[in-house]
Amino acid sequence: MAVDIEVVDIRKVTGDSALKAFADVKIGGGVLVRGFSVVKGKNGVFVSMPRKPGKDGKWYDILTPLSEDMKREFEDRVLEAYDKETDGVR
Repeated sequence: MAVDIEVVDIRKVTGDSALKAFADVKIGGGVLVRGFSVVKGKNGVFVSMPRKPGKDGKWYDILTPLSEDMKREFEDRVLEAYDKETDGVR
């Protein structure tokens, strides 16, 4: 099942923190999901799903891809947009 995924906004974060950017993604032309994060970790840059804090102080994903293929599709689209915004510098 192919789903159209489009990054409609990417916002770089300045400074030396591990957080590098936020992205908003349109799914299937009818749903906008805000709050994807581009983060620099020990093994390079990765995409974190949108999350919110719970009353217990822990963070919980508000979007969970149900397959590895769908997760990879989100990651690929967000990182492509990030690379465009940063001229490929990660």
